Amino acid sequence: RELSSQLNYSERNLIEKLFQTVAMRIDRFHSFWRGSPASARRWLRRFKHHYNHDRPNQALNGRTPVKEVLN
Repeated sequence: RELSSQLNYSERNLIEKLFQTVAMRIDRFHSFWRGSPASARRWLRRFKHHYNHDRPNQALNGRTPVKEVLN
């Protein structure tokens, strides 16, 4: 089946918003990063930990993704 027959408009909007957000963040990252590839990997590891363990998520009622998965 075609993708268009599998998704309703609200699902499409969510997916398009996700891709827009990812593209914006990649562009922002590339425009300010001046470090080495190794320092970029370290930064991304720290960011991933912060995003999943420390940062409250509005869609999860203030819980972090890790807390949501473990509960």
